[in-house]
Amino acid sequence: MDITALDNKLNEMVLTGKAMQAFEELYAEDVVMQENSEEPRVGKAANRKAEEEFFASVAEWHDGKVLATAVNGDTSFSEWFMDITLKNGYRAKMAQVAVRKWKDGKIVHERFFYHKG
Repeated sequence: MDITALDNKLNEMVLTGKAMQAFEELYAEDVVMQENSEEPRVGKAANRKAEEEFFASVAEWHDGKVLATAVNGDTSFSEWFMDITLKNGYRAKMAQVAVRKWKDGKIVHERFFYHKG
């Protein structure tokens, strides 16, 4: 599997509003996802729910871009900038790094690193 191509595909799908389609296609059933040092969420069902809740909370997507990517073996890294307004009126401009571990063409572990402020 070409991890670079898979990671680029995922990033492009997110940037074009197809994040949930990418989730269904590119994440393993037993995926583990984690925000910073919070408790990891285990399994596709639990993570699907969290992703749907996040996207449902967004009122407007002002800007989003991938600033840098790298691949080392079965791990990919992508640096993101996002500018969104949530439905509660809060506008968030955030820098985030996603670290993804891949197996058999699917993400088995993804962790997001960002500053909460």
